[in-house]
Amino acid sequence: MSEIELKKQEMKEYISRMEYVQSLLGLVHWDMRVNMPPKAVNFRGEVSGYLAGELYKMTTSEKVKEFIDYFLPIDDLDDITKATVRKIKKEYDKTVKIPEKMYTDFVNLISVAESVWEEAKAKNDYGLFKPYLKQIIDYNKQFADIYGYKNKRYDALLDDYEMGMTEEELDRIFNPLKEVLINLIKKLNERGDKPKDHILKGKYPVEAQNQFAKIIAKKLGYDLESGRIDTSAHPFTIELGPSDIRITTRYDEENFISGLLSNIHEMGHAIYEQNISRDLRGTMLMTGASMGIHESQSRFYENIIGRSREFWKHVYPDISTLFPSLKKLSVDEIYQAVNSIKPSLIRVDADEITYSLHIIIRYEMEKMMIDEDVDVDELPSIWNKKYKDYLGVEPSNNSEGILQDVHWSGGSIGYFPSYALGNIYGAQILNTMLKQMPDFYERIENGDFLSIKNWLSDNIHKHGSIYTPSELIEKVSGEKLNPEYFIKRCEKIVEEKLK
Repeated sequence: MSEIELKKQEMKEYISRMEYVQSLLGLVHWDMRVNMPPKAVNFRGEVSGYLAGELYKMTTSEKVKEFIDYFLPIDDLDDITKATVRKIKKEYDKTVKIPEKMYTDFVNLISVAESVWEEAKAKNDYGLFKPYLKQIIDYNKQFADIYGYKNKRYDALLDDYEMGMTEEELDRIFNPLKEVLINLIKKLNERGDKPKDHILKGKYPVEAQNQFAKIIAKKLGYDLESGRIDTSAHPFTIELGPSDIRITTRYDEENFISGLLSNIHEMGHAIYEQNISRDLRGTMLMTGASMGIHESQSRFYENIIGRSREFWKHVYPDISTLFPSLKKLSVDEIYQAVNSIKPSLIRVDADEITYSLHIIIRYEMEKMMIDEDVDVDELPSIWNKKYKDYLGVEPSNNSEGILQDVHWSGGSIGYFPSYALGNIYGAQILNTMLKQMPDFYERIENGDFLSIKNWLSDNIHKHGSIYTPSELIEKVSGEKLNPEYFIKRCEKIVEEKLK
């Protein structure tokens, strides 16, 4: 074995040990959200802080610097090693600038903050969560200043979730999209048609909904022998190892669509993770290319597949058997109800047209939090005003307003734009897929989800994060990120509603 190959092997073994610690941290986080007794929160926060400290030491060690210094000057590295060095260097360069105590204190803070958020949301008590949010914003500002940035402080945080993305680029994408979506909603409001989703209100036992989720998992290709479905206050997907990709959801006994689409969304994330090449173990690349690309997969499954007429034709026999009250409705009536367009307060229950406005509101607020010195006392009223201005609805309390999402409590400022980027990536990916698979929707109706999963796996999933998001979308579609495909999709959906 050559010197280079020996060094690659040494680096792979070292990164594998880092991945073991990441897996333990993930398991602690999963348990906090799913099983942990409430009084265990502070100690569990300490455990998270300790493990994060160990990971910090490994990420910033002299050994990592040695790997970077060895491989960086070599021009003819293979793609996987090149991408590994790029990623480990990025992690090293950012993490080494952060004092270890600051890093572990932050992890401890967000471990506790998530549980406080959960309680605050349940009690509609923003005051309970407010001091934690202030600390989280302050930490993120400090991190951004330490990382460094060219134009806007917020850019330093965006880069954690979408490599190379900037506030300027997001403004270029989101500003015209916001205008288009507000105008489309205005057109629908002028028409005065009432959404038909009320016809789905009924009694849907959680046990039956969970049973249907497992049926859907099997159809779509989410392997439950390498995963599981649990419930939590906020749905999420977590990767604990190559064969351990778990999802959580939440159910509403009066509205099965909410839980179903949540499940399909998280299954999209999980299918991505389950189909990344196992050759990428020990490389730091066995994860999605970016959070925007990850959200493209979850929202592809949720919206492009899960809201299609063909999907509902296919699942109608199963769902009407589990929920006999649906037998009085036709497939078309269910399809129209699932695709009702109406401005609402809750992001996770939003339709495909209004959803991106929920994200743009959060994006604009995050810019204020990080680039400006907005007072946390003012955030609920700013939130409410933006909802009134963009969607024409206003929260009656903070639980359905600023407290509705888990992300900020987990320290994730800069994540939200990924959801809207996911919509844009997804529409562009669909455009390419339809050229290569013109019978895409027929396959859905016939239950041939395997060929769709295989196409996504071959073109996107298996690569993990070998490619940057901009490289990957260009490799898949032949062009750079182009919001026009998503805009046209939204316009087409609204045109059909206006017929």
